[in-house]
Amino acid sequence: MTNLLTNLGLLSVGIATAANILLGLVVYLSNKKSQTNNYFFLFTFISSIWGIFNFLLYQFQDTIIILWFIRLVMFCAIWQAYSFFLLTYVYPEEQKDLPVITKKYLIWIVIITSIITLTPIMYSSVIPPKSIGQVAEAVPGPGVLIFAIVAIGLVIVSIIQLIKRHKKIAPTQRTQLNLLFAGTAMTFLLIITFNFIAPNFFQNYNYIPLGSVFVFPFIIFTAYAILKHHLFNAKVISTEIATFLLLVASLVEIVLSKTSFEITLRFVIFLILLAISTVLLRSVRKEVEQREQLEILTKELENANEKLKALDKARAEFITIASHQLRTPPATIKWYLSSVLDGDYGKVPKELKDILEKTNRTNNSLISLVDDMLNVSRIERGKMEFLFQESNLLELAKTTFEQLEPIAKEKGLKLTFKYLPKTKFPKLMADKEKVRQVMNNLIDNAIKYTKQGSVAVMLSADNQEIKFSVTDSGKGITPEEKESIFEKFSRGKESVKQSAGLGLGLYVAKIIIAQHKGKIWAESPGDGMGSSFIFTLPINNELKETTLVDLAKNQG
Repeated sequence: MTNLLTNLGLLSVGIATAANILLGLVVYLSNKKSQTNNYFFLFTFISSIWGIFNFLLYQFQDTIIILWFIRLVMFCAIWQAYSFFLLTYVYPEEQKDLPVITKKYLIWIVIITSIITLTPIMYSSVIPPKSIGQVAEAVPGPGVLIFAIVAIGLVIVSIIQLIKRHKKIAPTQRTQLNLLFAGTAMTFLLIITFNFIAPNFFQNYNYIPLGSVFVFPFIIFTAYAILKHHLFNAKVISTEIATFLLLVASLVEIVLSKTSFEITLRFVIFLILLAISTVLLRSVRKEVEQREQLEILTKELENANEKLKALDKARAEFITIASHQLRTPPATIKWYLSSVLDGDYGKVPKELKDILEKTNRTNNSLISLVDDMLNVSRIERGKMEFLFQESNLLELAKTTFEQLEPIAKEKGLKLTFKYLPKTKFPKLMADKEKVRQVMNNLIDNAIKYTKQGSVAVMLSADNQEIKFSVTDSGKGITPEEKESIFEKFSRGKESVKQSAGLGLGLYVAKIIIAQHKGKIWAESPGDGMGSSFIFTLPINNELKETTLVDLAKNQG
């Protein structure tokens, strides 16, 4: 029976110690930089040591050993009270400077008092217990009064600090504080009543071994505050509960042990499990911290993304306004150049006519560039004007070919155009100007990036679709370029060297063809082996006459 009671006592001490240390670790690991969390861990650690010494008091017969354990209990008690005072002073702040009176005077009072607890001034001797399981009676000295004033005084001041803090903190923190206050008040009330007043003033030593049990109100209320109200921002309470239950199971095995060898072996296993639990909690805490950091970064990224969207919208609007303004001068120049070249102002000498035609082509390139910028800004705003009507792509291709043929001849390139079928070329619903713009862009690019050789334009149709292709003997496309060639502002390294441009033409072409329910792509055997740019449009595209397209809906 005695062994069973001893084992039950050991179980209660083990459970309280494990729960206390794990609780302190959870809080500490949740934020190592917080003074509140650090002082909480210090308080739980000292309370655990205090509970162990309380249990060991009635495990020995030697009066000297018992005397020193009693002194160590009181030594821990004074530091327990002081650590609780520090906790209540800084809670709930992460960082808070201690008052000068604490740094210069109170700490020395605590140090001196703790030293006194280890001397005969506190307890001069003990009356040995009659048997194992009974508690020795300590003979108190004058130091007991000093201890009472300092230790109980610290607890009272701590409770007063909690009450004052209750009025100043937010409602959510107030609930946390109520639970923390209730748990610590009950724990200290039990400890002071049964572990100090009863033995020292009424010579009742029966409750001293229950010191560890008196810590349970603090553990239960604090754990509940962490679980339900996120006290100390600790978020690994579920892991703590799991490891705690594992340790309890280990302690139960110790209680059920029949031999000293089994008790020793299982106690060693318990200590190993406690160490593993500590490592587990630390790793879980690290994972939680990383997840929280990721959440913070995600929110920051979302905020930055919103700002970028706003800036992008403002940029698009600026480009629209600027492009409209830029378009007027070259449009005026084009009108005058066309009039001069058509002979509206008289016959133009051949030498001058050649120069004016080159100027006109350059001006047309500028207009095309401005149109690309306008189209991109419209695309980014999500709205783009389309005038779908019945169109003959053969006529568009012929017109585009004729306009660009002089440029190819000037570079010494062979530009050819073929189409099939020769008669009754099918019509479809399309925006003539925008499809012509795509054709112009593909042929113009082929001429720009082909130093010598040929450019072949092909238009074909069947019952399903119309296919337009431009094949050149130019620089070709690398596999890397093929992946991004239709992206905005995308240009190959050689493209940048060979001609001016912003890399918008193919991006706009992709959007235009997509709105016609068609496909556009590029093919090339490799770098320096020429390339083909192809688009297809379905004949029965079911498009209706309209002047405005919502790109957000139509791009899918």
